[in-house]
Amino acid sequence: MIKTILIDDEPLARELVREYLRDFPQVEVVAECNDGFEGLKAIQQHQPDLLFLDIQMPKINGFEMLELVDKLPQVIFTTAFEEYALRAFEVSAVDYLLKPFSKDRFAKALQKMLERSSGINPDLLDNAAREMPMQQNRVVVKINGKIKIIPVLDIHYLEGADDYVKIITAEGAFLKNKTMTFFEKMLDPQQFIRVHRSYILNVTQITRIDPYEKESYLAILRDGSKVMVSKTGYPKLKEVLGL
Repeated sequence: MIKTILIDDEPLARELVREYLRDFPQVEVVAECNDGFEGLKAIQQHQPDLLFLDIQMPKINGFEMLELVDKLPQVIFTTAFEEYALRAFEVSAVDYLLKPFSKDRFAKALQKMLERSSGINPDLLDNAAREMPMQQNRVVVKINGKIKIIPVLDIHYLEGADDYVKIITAEGAFLKNKTMTFFEKMLDPQQFIRVHRSYILNVTQITRIDPYEKESYLAILRDGSKVMVSKTGYPKLKEVLGL
């Protein structure tokens, strides 16, 4: 049996998927979820082979939810928004069903999944999923099994820490299993500047910039923190600040 979970905040949409699945007795629905938080719990509990996943949902969206899943199953997106299609295939989704989708279109997506699975289970989505785009207005992190949503405006700076990035806010530091390059690409380049190999700085937090040594500088932040600015990072910072 192929275990699947339906994650969608619209009960009628889940009902339609369940109805269409009657033609596929090898697929078993093990859970239905109203939002991404419920989806995460169900995935941890059931370890499904396949998700039918909406994108726009309360609390966290479908992409953010996938980012928090340790072992990714196959995914068929079901959404009313066509603008996310490219992003969906960037995370190696099996298919992208645009609501309202027909029974024939649904069957084609299932057939594609069955042809692709050939044994189902290992890590069926490639590493591109680990680098999926996030919304630029927030970052989602896990802390002791709990989920925290950090508004981007609350970030003071980011610091590279081995295989993680340390996100510094007024509440403290939070680790995210991403790269500095990922954040450099995804955050607003007019607000977050890569001032050093190990630092991305929120320019709104700067109170002054002091010379340091060997043509480097220190950015002094509102909370008193000091962030190193390299020789190559300084011109980028000056340009954004209009200096």
